[in-house]
Amino acid sequence: MICFPGCKINLGLNVLAKREDGYHTIQSVLYPIAWQDILEVIKSDIFQFSSSGLAIPGSEKSNLCVQAYELLRADYDLSPVKIHLHKIIPMGGGLGGGSSDGAYTLILLNDLFELNLSEDELCKYAAQLGSDCPFFIRNHAQYATDTGTTLSNIDLDLKGYYIKLLNIGVHVSTAEAYGNIQFLEGLKDPQKVVTTPIEQWKGTLTNSFEASVFPNHPELAEIKEQLYKEGAVYAAMTGSGSTMFGIYKEEPELSFDHVSFEKVLTL
Repeated sequence: MICFPGCKINLGLNVLAKREDGYHTIQSVLYPIAWQDILEVIKSDIFQFSSSGLAIPGSEKSNLCVQAYELLRADYDLSPVKIHLHKIIPMGGGLGGGSSDGAYTLILLNDLFELNLSEDELCKYAAQLGSDCPFFIRNHAQYATDTGTTLSNIDLDLKGYYIKLLNIGVHVSTAEAYGNIQFLEGLKDPQKVVTTPIEQWKGTLTNSFEASVFPNHPELAEIKEQLYKEGAVYAAMTGSGSTMFGIYKEEPELSFDHVSFEKVLTL
């Protein structure tokens, strides 16, 4: 069984408060992007995990595809499988590619072993893998609240627009991004902002992490301004960084030098 896990961008990301359990309360609109890995899961005599494409850091046990299998195996009598992941989506940039791989592993295992788990049940398992994982079970525009795992459908369609994804190789750790976060008042709820024309998003649809990350990495702020100068109707950082994106009415050219990746896709 083969599938194609994609990635996402955050359209607005408000970090509202730190909870007693150490997590943070957020608001964000998550939107799927069709930049995809390739994932295969088949039955096997022994459990095997392999990968190709981009090198995946960390141990096999830390991979979310492996963790997804172990999570379901704890509750169901799953026989061994072979999982192969061809990694195309760059890691560590706020695109959620690893979360997508884990979520799609749950979906494939549900189909392969005929577990008949509903989307809601799959989302509960996905939430145990990570806060971004439940989004990819449904994989359409959704509004994320609480710690990011409480999701509701949102009517947002950006078909006809183009997106440029850009990463210059700046590493922003989650600890750095959250360590410098400021809890600001008066933030616009992204769920409401995205109901307005996209031309009105600039300045109102904000990512709290930009205020915590840009002072240490001013080159990211410069890229955002450059995206606007070359015609983006909206530009921002996704997640806690450091991938930047611009949304365009007309197809943009690849225009940046010395980058880790620059990708133009249709939405």
